[in-house]
Amino acid sequence: MSVIYILISVSIFVAIAFLIAFIKAVKSGQYDDDYTPSVRMLFDDELKKENPNK
Repeated sequence: MSVIYILISVSIFVAIAFLIAFIKAVKSGQYDDDYTPSVRMLFDDELKKENPNK
């Protein structure tokens, strides 16, 4: 039974460590997308449909 307590405490510690690492990565800008905004303007014309009645 004591093994279960050890495994639960270790798993909680690992989960907290991953949560801290994720929060640190988000705050440092790890998941910021720098590429897509620069090429988005190249594809805007393909997404717009022209109205043939005008």
